[in-house]
Amino acid sequence: MELADHNIFIQYDLQFFAKEGPGGEKTEPATSKKLSDARSEGQVCKSRELDQALALVGLFLTLKVMISSMGSTFMEVFSDIYNKIPDTESVRELSTIAVMSYLQHAAFLSLKLAGPFFIVGFMVAFLSNLVQVKWKVSTKPLKPRLDKFNPVNGFKRMFSKDSLFELLKSIIKIVFIAIIAYTSIRSHADEIFLLYNISLNQAIAQIGTIVIDIGLKIAIVYCVIGAADYLYQRHKFNEDMKMTKQEVKDEMKNSEGDPQIKSRQRQRMQEASRRRMMQDVPQADVVITNPTHYAVALKYDAGTGTAPVLVAKGADLIAQKIKEIARDNQVEIVENKPLARMIYTNVEIGREIPPELYQAVAEILAAVYRARNRV
Repeated sequence: MELADHNIFIQYDLQFFAKEGPGGEKTEPATSKKLSDARSEGQVCKSRELDQALALVGLFLTLKVMISSMGSTFMEVFSDIYNKIPDTESVRELSTIAVMSYLQHAAFLSLKLAGPFFIVGFMVAFLSNLVQVKWKVSTKPLKPRLDKFNPVNGFKRMFSKDSLFELLKSIIKIVFIAIIAYTSIRSHADEIFLLYNISLNQAIAQIGTIVIDIGLKIAIVYCVIGAADYLYQRHKFNEDMKMTKQEVKDEMKNSEGDPQIKSRQRQRMQEASRRRMMQDVPQADVVITNPTHYAVALKYDAGTGTAPVLVAKGADLIAQKIKEIARDNQVEIVENKPLARMIYTNVEIGREIPPELYQAVAEILAAVYRARNRV
């Protein structure tokens, strides 16, 4: 029993195998227009880790600078509030106005104590964002989007590559912070055990020194993590913004117009210019030829110009057309290969010939005028 060979043809679309959807794989860097549109949508390269790291540095540096004044201010606030507390006999005589006055005074002193930290925190956050994403206000990220409420998209975000990276980054931060805190506290163990044996002011100063030392070490490590995260976010942003070749072509069409339409427009403009040029050939004084490849038509008006003007030029078929029009209108045709080539290459239509060609063209025009006078 023999089996016959059968060829089975399956029609399929190669685009099905392309990555990143229609248009193929995203291999082209993002254009300036796409980056500008993404920025308007609030999509920018930014590291929150770097923001938090710089905020920590600012916090502990401010604490280090103001630790001495903070201690005296804290004691002032405590003493002031404590001294204003009335004794037991006069508690019933307190009025609501007096209590509000005490509370306002305490709030003012507390604000005076915390004010520098708010100012430094705001400045650091503002400068960090300004350096990373420059200055551009966009309200589009605040607009509600229905896809954010889609549970399927939520699960995808939870188990995505970015979520795993964030989890790994959080674990690394916790491990480093725990190691730094443990080693720092261990190095200050002797000082901590002596706190009960010194005065309150000395104990507060000592605790402040230990806290600042630990905080600055954590902040420095956090800055390293933040810088690494910024480099990763920048790489990820550039990868996300990449475009397919088709997207680049479509954007060029939308911004600059369809190349085919522009080509047809240029062709029409060239044809219109050529028609105007051919209409000026009958008014020329002479046509200088190569004789087969180039033809240039010159006109000289002694009353309006200082030199002959090129009114038409062409190569090959256009050159033949210029000579044909010149013969039909009794315009003299002179063969001069180097001069025709030089004028064709160096002079634009409607411009005067350069001074270097005055003598050669003047001799030709003089011969043309003499021939006309004989006729």
